[in-house]
Amino acid sequence: MANSSSGGANVGLAFIVGALVVVVAVLAWFLLGRGGPMRPETPNLNVDINVPAPRLPEAPDRPAPPKLPSPTEPPQVAAPEPKA
Repeated sequence: MANSSSGGANVGLAFIVGALVVVVAVLAWFLLGRGGPMRPETPNLNVDINVPAPRLPEAPDRPAPPKLPSPTEPPQVAAPEPKA
């Protein structure tokens, strides 16, 4: 006689696939049906920070410019003497 199978393996495989479909459907309902994943509430934070601006140290006074003689004529540059 020929070997005949009762199809028990197909029933087990169909049960596993059906369970996976149900799990995916439940996850989709939780994630998409409720508008996405659950987000924690953002706390109402009211922080007021008053920090004085830093001050630079006082700069020393600049020294007075030196007194230079006022030229009345442009400076004369002596020409080199020709060599004989």
